Amino acid sequence: MNRWLPLTALALAQFVMVLDQAVKNVSISQLVEDFDTTVTTIQGVITLYSLVMAMFMLVGAKIGDIIGRRRAFIIGLVIYAVGSGLTAVSWSVASLTLGWSILEGLGAALVLPALAALIAGNYEGKDRITAYAIIGGVAGAGIAVGPIVGGWATTMLTWRVVFIGEVILVLMILALVRYVTEAQRAGRTPSLDIVGGALSAAGLGLIVFGILQSSSWGLVYPVDPPIEILGFSPVIFVIGAGVGLLYTFVRWSRRREAEGLDPLFRLDLLRVPVLRGGLASLLSQNLVLMGIFFVIPLYLQLVLGLNALETGIRMLPVSVTMFIASAAGSRLVERYSVRRIIRAGFLVVVVACVFLMSAIEPTLEGLVFASAMALLGVGMGLLASQLGNVVQSSVDASGRSEAGGLQFTAQQLGSATGVALVGAVVIAGLSASFVSIVSNDERISTEVVAAVTVELADGAEMMASEDLAVALEDTSLDAETQDALVEDYEVAQLQALRVGLLVSAIVALVALMFTRELPSRRPEPRQAPLEEDADTDEEAPADDEAQADQPAEPDQDSRPTVV
Repeated sequence: MNRWLPLTALALAQFVMVLDQAVKNVSISQLVEDFDTTVTTIQGVITLYSLVMAMFMLVGAKIGDIIGRRRAFIIGLVIYAVGSGLTAVSWSVASLTLGWSILEGLGAALVLPALAALIAGNYEGKDRITAYAIIGGVAGAGIAVGPIVGGWATTMLTWRVVFIGEVILVLMILALVRYVTEAQRAGRTPSLDIVGGALSAAGLGLIVFGILQSSSWGLVYPVDPPIEILGFSPVIFVIGAGVGLLYTFVRWSRRREAEGLDPLFRLDLLRVPVLRGGLASLLSQNLVLMGIFFVIPLYLQLVLGLNALETGIRMLPVSVTMFIASAAGSRLVERYSVRRIIRAGFLVVVVACVFLMSAIEPTLEGLVFASAMALLGVGMGLLASQLGNVVQSSVDASGRSEAGGLQFTAQQLGSATGVALVGAVVIAGLSASFVSIVSNDERISTEVVAAVTVELADGAEMMASEDLAVALEDTSLDAETQDALVEDYEVAQLQALRVGLLVSAIVALVALMFTRELPSRRPEPRQAPLEEDADTDEEAPADDEAQADQPAEPDQDSRPTVV
């Protein structure tokens, strides 16, 4: 039993990180009221947390290499707990921002890369596969349970209780950390590339910020931005600046490597086919998951009128089946290849999206919807059971922190892109559908159709149909026209949400092409380093030949088990 105590500490840390993100959105209205501010301001606080975490994830990974992964894990937890405590007692938007966004974000940037490396350092072989599967299941549980916890606490008590609970959980984790063994460090202690850290942080920050703002400001053409640049949305310029800084970061890193200095992370890691495939699959998984988790709450809250707690309960099947499928997935590798399991996971997600599209109706069919959500959890669980281990097992011990930093950076980029992409598609689909339906509605005059078309030129706003009905009461339109507009809006809303799910399904299908670089069979034990016997493995499949070209020797004992 003691051998699983390290995993208990690490899994609890993963749960706290994910729970915090899942709680945020259901507490927005209460936060607005408590701090006498606007929705935009609170959304900015939430966005800043994601920005800080994404910006400093690679830096946090390198710090773990320098001071030790276990020590970085502990320091990150302490910083996170201080942030949660400050959030719980926050008295202003400024104190809320400092605790919730900055301190928690910095803490998470230290904890998560170290967590990934510590799992690899504490477990080997099948135990490691099981450990990563459990971590994946716990992450899914946190995402699904978060809205329930947040909704219940906000409705029955206060949102501050959640953050007090996080402090208690962190104290429990710190009590268990003594069972966590320090991850092995290979070679000398590296140095921190401050310039590279600044360039990567600024580049990633601008890209994530641009992606997050694209749904409200517009990606290319302006919707409602604070400024316009040459008639375009500032988002495209912000993302472009981020890409430019990352290009500069790459050039700077190559220069440091040529001079024999330590870069922020070794760029040659991205040449490892398995690592590339794992990162691309992780990004895709989080893009699809967060895209769906954007659509479904909209359906449940705006269409069906459910509150935060009721919404969280309806989403619970995802959590249950994701955890079960993650645990099962760790056993499936004894019979099936990693590539096959991950492909099966994406295909199940596609089927679940189609199932959900049929379940989105004006009235909720409980069994159909619950079955679709449960199926989604199965697909996500299969992915979660493999991807963490794939990423970590694709590199040797010296690259685990760097791989962990890349892993969680990919996840953050995927999450941000998922919300932005699906959000933009839903809004655009709502506008197009509403205009089309209104134009073909004989109950609505051509003058009203023209007015609606002009009004929606810059995009529609997602709202409950009851709110639209109230807004129309203040107009000069007759009752029949008002009723017709509300009915048409409800139909357009459902169509737009289905389009969002369709896009998620398409992304999951496209993700299948990234899986070709994942392990396709069980690698045979080697007596010599890969570089020495790569030429002798002439009959290996193309994927294995590609793996033989890795710049760093992988952990052979812990590589994903494949058929």
